[in-house]
Amino acid sequence: MKFPWTKPAPRPDAPGRPPEEELRSRLTREQYRVTQKNGTERAFSGEYHATKEPGVYRCVVCDVELFDSDTKFDSGTGWPSFSAELGTGRVDRITDRSMGIKRIEARCSNCDAHLGHVFPDGPAPTGERYCMNSASLRLDPSE
Repeated sequence: MKFPWTKPAPRPDAPGRPPEEELRSRLTREQYRVTQKNGTERAFSGEYHATKEPGVYRCVVCDVELFDSDTKFDSGTGWPSFSAELGTGRVDRITDRSMGIKRIEARCSNCDAHLGHVFPDGPAPTGERYCMNSASLRLDPSE
């Protein structure tokens, strides 16, 4: 039975999604739980929540570029926050009612990995806060 508050797992047929065996061997348990089981890491526990290093944040599952460090800001929430995705079409938005409230889930548009959520309380000019799990990201530092 499927309950209305449960979220679907990432699509196994997503074009950029690696085979299950590769995911289980390459990702840490936390990365797998967050990206494939729609998990959330504890606030202030992630590798990138306080990082100020310049670079590009990529999807840990398929390596697609998602966010530029220029759009990263300290939201005080304990998760890496960005005001915009890198270009358009990198992050899919899905209505999420899993916690008894309506939120917007963020998923990688290439491999369908769960990234976090998008909230309408970010800085100008977008007014959006992409609240991401560090476990779903990999920072590619600028040279």
